[in-house]
Amino acid sequence: MSSAWLKSYMPRSLYARAAIILVLPVVVLLLVVGIAFLQKHLEDVTAQMTTSSAREVTLILETMEGAETQLQALAAMRQDLVALDMKARFLGIDERPAVGMRRWYDFIAPQVAAELHAKLPQLTAVALPSGDEARLYLQTDLGPFELVLDRRRLSPAAPHQLIVTMVFFAVVMTTISFLYMRNQLRPITRLADAAQAFGRGRVVPYSPGGAIEVRAAGSAFLDMRARIERQIEQRTLMLSGVSHDLRTPLTRLKLGLSMLPEDEAAPLQKDVDEMQLLLDAFLEFSRGAAEGAPEQVDPRHLLQVIVDDAQRAGYDARLVATDGEGQAMLRPTAIRRAVENLIGNAVRYGNKAELSLSLTAKTLRIRVEDDGPGIAPEDRTEAVKPFSRLDPARNQNKGSGVGLGLAIVADIARAHGGVLRLGKSERLGGLSADIIIAR
Repeated sequence: MSSAWLKSYMPRSLYARAAIILVLPVVVLLLVVGIAFLQKHLEDVTAQMTTSSAREVTLILETMEGAETQLQALAAMRQDLVALDMKARFLGIDERPAVGMRRWYDFIAPQVAAELHAKLPQLTAVALPSGDEARLYLQTDLGPFELVLDRRRLSPAAPHQLIVTMVFFAVVMTTISFLYMRNQLRPITRLADAAQAFGRGRVVPYSPGGAIEVRAAGSAFLDMRARIERQIEQRTLMLSGVSHDLRTPLTRLKLGLSMLPEDEAAPLQKDVDEMQLLLDAFLEFSRGAAEGAPEQVDPRHLLQVIVDDAQRAGYDARLVATDGEGQAMLRPTAIRRAVENLIGNAVRYGNKAELSLSLTAKTLRIRVEDDGPGIAPEDRTEAVKPFSRLDPARNQNKGSGVGLGLAIVADIARAHGGVLRLGKSERLGGLSADIIIAR
């Protein structure tokens, strides 16, 4: 429960999560090492080096205390300057300290200047330019004084190089690791794509690859897909075979009934017609969504054609709303059968059917509404099961059926990776049936 808030900020992609796993430890390590190095090591070493340089500067200033002129002062400190490898001169009357700009990556320079100002009261300015020299400007009794010394005597040489080196190699190693990780994740994404395509009714070529565990999962998926395909094929063959074999005796029965007197043949003819209807429903259910391969279809045009055909058949059906444009990967024959079944149910239990289409970047929704009695919420799950007939909910006097209409629609929706949802029509007050398919 405590980690639920964190999940909303985490990426959902496998690649993004792998990138976080790779990059986050490297960034944390760089921050910890960098901060610890800068605060603990560099600052301590810099303080010691500036203290030592300040003492040397103080020694030079003490050697010129008894001098009366600038030349005498320079002569007095010449020996110490040579020993300490420094250069010194007095500034002219109108000459100002040439402080200049320091290097932007010289992050230790502010500490050097602060340490020198704290230890040398005579110091007026510190110049830490981009070269290897540091210039200290001091105020003496004989006038402004410039002292030049090696920059490396005030702080470690080029301390930024360590950070730059760390960042450079961290980026290089992270890139190499991510490329390797991508090769390891690619078989997983291929497996996910194949499983998603199969769930939407498409079979894409797939061969197991990658690590042993991924190969095992891929092989298991192929076995599962093969078993499901065999079951669907066996069910289709069985129902088709039974339905086909029963047509011959039904035809003989019809021929025999045609030879009987009309008053005797009428009840039997009704039974034969009902058996014919049952066989047609079984055959339609056995076909399911197996007809045709998925293809790019314009859903709006397909629905308009279905509505036009329904109107020519005498049904009160209309396409009342469409939202969004584009194409979707569908089996047009199966979708036509599903929508026609919904329209047939709507006009059988009501007076009219109104269709609407909603097409977004992620989903396709086909809605069929009627003004009939509808289906109670507690019966909607049962209504989509094969051979289910809800007599109290739907007026059976207006039509007959075998309880396969909604089951066929649900089967076609599942074959497209979607779902059939039943609800109450806010517009007409009857049943609202939605075919929702992920794009």
